[in-house]
Amino acid sequence: MQTQEMQAQELRSTVLKRLDRLTKPLGALGRIEELALHIACQLGEPRPRLRQPQMLVCAADHGVTAQGVSAFPAEVTRQMVLNMLAGGAAISVLARQHGLALTLADCGVRAVGAQALPEAVVDLRVPGLEQGTQDLSQGPAMRPEQAEQAMDNGAALLRRLPGNALLIGDMGIGNTSAAALLMARLTGLPLADCVGRGAGLDDAQLARKQAVLARALQANAPGSPLQTLAQLGGLEIATLAGAVRQALAERRVVVVDGFIASAAVAVLDALQPGAAAACVFSHASAESGHARWLQRLGVRPLLDLGLRLGEGSGAALAWPLLVSACALLDEMASFDSAGVSERDPA
Repeated sequence: MQTQEMQAQELRSTVLKRLDRLTKPLGALGRIEELALHIACQLGEPRPRLRQPQMLVCAADHGVTAQGVSAFPAEVTRQMVLNMLAGGAAISVLARQHGLALTLADCGVRAVGAQALPEAVVDLRVPGLEQGTQDLSQGPAMRPEQAEQAMDNGAALLRRLPGNALLIGDMGIGNTSAAALLMARLTGLPLADCVGRGAGLDDAQLARKQAVLARALQANAPGSPLQTLAQLGGLEIATLAGAVRQALAERRVVVVDGFIASAAVAVLDALQPGAAAACVFSHASAESGHARWLQRLGVRPLLDLGLRLGEGSGAALAWPLLVSACALLDEMASFDSAGVSERDPA
């Protein structure tokens, strides 16, 4: 009986042979050929079809916003979730355009009085953190068991979603601070190499953000990847990490958005080595440090468009490339079937 590794090698060989026999010079489709091979191997199908793609946007608030680390007030998290739900956000437009089923998840969005988010937003709040994480500049953002619960929530939601492809995005004022801290702690890079301007900080605001995050590193001693996630992460980051963990276990294709979504996968990769290599990274964000982090993870993004929006917008913009890669692999004629002469060996 063949082992899974042997079957994977045979599949890879089959796909590579087909790519080389298509009516084109060898390697002429460049990274699209690499993408087609990745999708085929991830799905375990020599001619893969992407079915019922799911766009998951996880939203949560961050206690550290009280320290003035963002150009926008915390209430924008909730306002933007409502905007997404109403169809007016960038990700709403892109999901409609590309036929992506959009799921919005409340992982800890601060309520306005007693007013809850509409039922159309999936409730994935963690007990004790319904209003978001604690101020990580003063101590841990959450407890390890709360981070684990958020990951389990993401996995449970993923199991309820159909299809064989997951695109991940985020919404959360202050979450570039959490991602920058995770990057610094997981990579060992200087904090200054990890902290960016987020949603548009000026020089003075950026200096304040760097000082607050430096205090956060001092207030939270290094620990295991799970402890690092709990101390310095956000609820949306933890939930996305759990969703990706489940998606990879089910051999779904995973398309990662920008800086925040990459933080979720980087945490998962620290917990489960190889997770990052199993994902498709859609783009290199304009947020300082993101390209460097992708390089540390050993992955290459498909696009570099200067994006820094989040929401899953970069993943949605890259999605047509995956669709095209599958179509080319499946539908292009071979030299034999088309009766096209091959390159003259002389």
